[in-house]
Amino acid sequence: MLLRVRGPSGQATLSGIEADTPLADFLSLVAEKTGVAVESLDILAGFPPKSLDLQNSAATTVGALGIQTGDSLTVRQIAGSTAAAPPATLSTAATAEGAGTAAAVAGSAHFNSQELTSPIGGAGGGAFTVAGLSEDEQLARAIAASLGEDIGPLASTSAPPPPAATATAAPQHHLAPSATKNSAGPATLSSLATTPKGQPIFEPLPDGTAIVRRIVADDNSCLFSAVGYVAKGGRGAASSLRSIVAQAVLADPFEWNEAVLGKDPTEYAAWITDSRRWGGAIELSILSKHLKKEIAAFDIQTERVDIYGQGEGYAERVMLVYDGLHYDALAVAAGVGTAESRDVVSMAITSAKLEVVMAGAARLVAKAHKSRQFTDTANFTLRCGVCKIGLKGEKEAVMHAQSTGHQNFTEY
Repeated sequence: MLLRVRGPSGQATLSGIEADTPLADFLSLVAEKTGVAVESLDILAGFPPKSLDLQNSAATTVGALGIQTGDSLTVRQIAGSTAAAPPATLSTAATAEGAGTAAAVAGSAHFNSQELTSPIGGAGGGAFTVAGLSEDEQLARAIAASLGEDIGPLASTSAPPPPAATATAAPQHHLAPSATKNSAGPATLSSLATTPKGQPIFEPLPDGTAIVRRIVADDNSCLFSAVGYVAKGGRGAASSLRSIVAQAVLADPFEWNEAVLGKDPTEYAAWITDSRRWGGAIELSILSKHLKKEIAAFDIQTERVDIYGQGEGYAERVMLVYDGLHYDALAVAAGVGTAESRDVVSMAITSAKLEVVMAGAARLVAKAHKSRQFTDTANFTLRCGVCKIGLKGEKEAVMHAQSTGHQNFTEY
């Protein structure tokens, strides 16, 4: 399992945990990473986060708690208890905000844990993400975020989004009829290695339509832009969607409290309206409720899908995909290579095609995973460009950067 944990001292990524890992071993690891003594642990999971029953005598393994790979956990210290020694491996530059599918929920810079613990660069080296960032650029972004610095848009070789006239054309909100595939041969995942960066990726469906990954700008508002595409028919809704999240937080400070948000609701509301800040699971949960749509968020690294708003009785579902640093929109194209204006972006929950569409999206994600189109901060090897020391993972790089001021890292 890969789990992301937010504790009083910062973020941590836990790996090597299995469903049959003894609960006592798991709690000891969480205590070590967060600096909260085992007997003082209050672990919250889900959205909105709820405390796990750690006193349940029947729960002897991690699996018995219902924890799954990709989950994010929030750790609090039970009132009146004594804290353990502060962990040496956690960055204290930031705490966490709402996170990705399902990344953890972050100051002077409260950066989203997507910025803090999200994957950075596949082990194969040299691969690029569909979002168009090189691994070194992704690394620079994650390290800066972990140090609590502002993250501006990074230069990349990505193709820009389509012109406004195309990008903002309102896609259909019902399932389109079958269409003939474009004979020009636009990119599918089988040809991903030769696909220009920033171009849409298609996964054909049996009826001639196709799942398409529509790329949105890498400008720190990718989640909001992607939601805007599938919910509002364009990429220009990021600012208004941020405001919706802020208003929801202020309207219900009981549900969206400091324990959930990592900061005071008023402060959080101001923070999330800043276009430099990343959105994540908290934002998806709020936007699902506001839009009255289920939001299926696919995670390329874990090949997992989390469906926000499921069971709430909403009539439609939209889809996003997350590569560890970046969100894009998923839609049903009229055919491979067809224009955005013909996309179907929202599917009726009762549609007979919904299962086919979800399976197609899962295939697209599985192929992207196989091609290592995700980034993994926990296991990559790095070298400091200043002193040439070898480091493993983002946490060691963050510690090195904090102690030396060096911020030039490359993967090797």
